[in-house]
Amino acid sequence: MTRVSVITGGAGGMGAAAAAIVGRDHTVVLFDVRKDRLAAARDALDTQGLTVTAVPGDVTDAAAVAALLRTATDLGTVASVIHTAGVSPSMGDADYILRTNAIGTLTVGEEFFRVAPEGAALVNVASMAAHMLPEAVVPTAAFPLALEEPGSFLEQMHAACELAPIDARSGLAYALSKSFVRWYSTAQAERFTGRGLRILSVSPGSTDTEMGRLEEQAGAGAMVADAAVPRWGTAEEMAELLAFCAGPRAGYLTGTDILNDGGVIASMTERARRAAAG
Repeated sequence: MTRVSVITGGAGGMGAAAAAIVGRDHTVVLFDVRKDRLAAARDALDTQGLTVTAVPGDVTDAAAVAALLRTATDLGTVASVIHTAGVSPSMGDADYILRTNAIGTLTVGEEFFRVAPEGAALVNVASMAAHMLPEAVVPTAAFPLALEEPGSFLEQMHAACELAPIDARSGLAYALSKSFVRWYSTAQAERFTGRGLRILSVSPGSTDTEMGRLEEQAGAGAMVADAAVPRWGTAEEMAELLAFCAGPRAGYLTGTDILNDGGVIASMTERARRAAAG
């Protein structure tokens, strides 16, 4: 039976790189809201001899996500969903970022939970930003509401964003939304295991993709320069980790987040400790 891997955000740098890896031994279904970019990504993978289907759609649209999984199921056995779709602070206001990153992850995750066959894996993309916020700022108590009352969940996420100045709210919304992705990927592990499924997340640091470079002037560049590994990560490095996490060799890996940030958080933590110690 053909094994199928779904890549959301398949027109992006990280998604396309992941597709090129998993496509070596899987049929790939790319999903992205940007139709022209999606077609170009499919064509580029076709030239590599990979079997690719492109499905346009928005991760926040439950009907579109359900149709995506039906398409994948019709092609074979769904082995994995690598959920790279998301937006950065420079790409919209707080509401757009919260809906795309948090509600989009929830929509993909819950449809995967509903229809994926035993043994399948969902790998979500969180962010280094999810490791940077003080716990007191993150409305973690509101996160479970997303599963039952998404409207109330968004209201509380917006309220948390309003603690920041207006010009900083998109950045805070990004960090909060990725904190939700990290929470969802750990808190739901036992539930997913009950259906024989794996779920986890990867938190990339600053990555040399078009979206990543949008944030270069907003502080990401400075953090990279001060990291243990003083350079940007590549889309291919992130994709190798995503593909491994989604594959059978990682069959014991679930309910966790893997930080792949070139040592940024480690450097920041140690420097803060030294400063506090005087």
